[in-house]
Amino acid sequence: MTENDLLYTLALQHVPNIGDVTAKKLIAHCGSAEAVLNEKKHNLLKIDGIGQVILSELHKPHHLKEAEKELTFIRNNAIQVSYFESETYPEKLKHCIDGPILLFQSGKINLKQQRIISIVGTRKITTNGVAFCEDLIEQLLPYNPVIVSGFAYGTDITAHKAAMKHGLQTVACLAHGLNQVYPKVHKKYMVGMEENGGFFSDFWSDAVFDRNNFLKRNRVIAGLSEATIVIESAEKGGSLVTADIANSYNRDVFAVPGRTTDSQSLGCNNLIKHQRAHMLTTPADVPYILNWELEDAKKPAIQKQLFVELDASEKSIYSYLKDNQKQLLDVIALECQLPIFKVASILLNMELKGVVRPLPGKLFEVI
Repeated sequence: MTENDLLYTLALQHVPNIGDVTAKKLIAHCGSAEAVLNEKKHNLLKIDGIGQVILSELHKPHHLKEAEKELTFIRNNAIQVSYFESETYPEKLKHCIDGPILLFQSGKINLKQQRIISIVGTRKITTNGVAFCEDLIEQLLPYNPVIVSGFAYGTDITAHKAAMKHGLQTVACLAHGLNQVYPKVHKKYMVGMEENGGFFSDFWSDAVFDRNNFLKRNRVIAGLSEATIVIESAEKGGSLVTADIANSYNRDVFAVPGRTTDSQSLGCNNLIKHQRAHMLTTPADVPYILNWELEDAKKPAIQKQLFVELDASEKSIYSYLKDNQKQLLDVIALECQLPIFKVASILLNMELKGVVRPLPGKLFEVI
């Protein structure tokens, strides 16, 4: 986008009562942020969902003045900016209705054609949690995933450090502008982060620290990734918010189970109990459920069987999937008139026989 386009988009972003969803709606109607700010109020009121309260601050001149200050900061600090409709904007985040209209970036982030997972959890991570997180990232090395987290104490920084240790790209999503570091003790990791990935934020340089900013930041963590992994969590916490957001985006969520007496496992156990997350007991669960495959040079050659024997139930499911292509497990069970628990077991056997494969989003298809 041009500098003029960025200026007006910043000005629109600065208007109170206009969040990312409303801003996108206004831009879609008018064609650009500049057109929105120059449009007459009575014309904007014709847009569905746009009322007087939303537009009450729209045409005040100080928004453009504040945008000019932020643009100067961006220019002076070589901040990279991605507009929500541009090619540089993260692809998975484009599909999130509340994704930020502008994403500010520092470092050497490259998300093109990459496997991306978010790792989140409590700030009071236990030694068991640290060990599981580090082992998880080490075991996922052959798949070369990008590790996303929030640069906070505990689980976040454990994930970032493990990724850097093994040379994986890692991205921190911040709840403040790129001119700040929080917590300050993590400043020592900034150079390594920017060499191995970098930082994303949708907050301006004058953003104040606020609890709601961290909750808002979580939508970027969830939106960037194909899956969110919760290592440990108390009964309530920000990582559970991230998991809920990921579920709302129809992304996979994993949770590491723990003993019922462990306070830092209550959140994970509840996610699993309420079927809001896959139970993650071994690192191999992640590539299996996400249907990741190693590069041909790294995986053993497997010859497909030419004549596979299927029982009656397997033939029924195979025939249904062949005629209807990708389908959800629940739908397969309903259409084939079989119990869900039985279908899950049958599909696993069929996968081992090499006739079906799981897909992201709990889908299955014939090979």
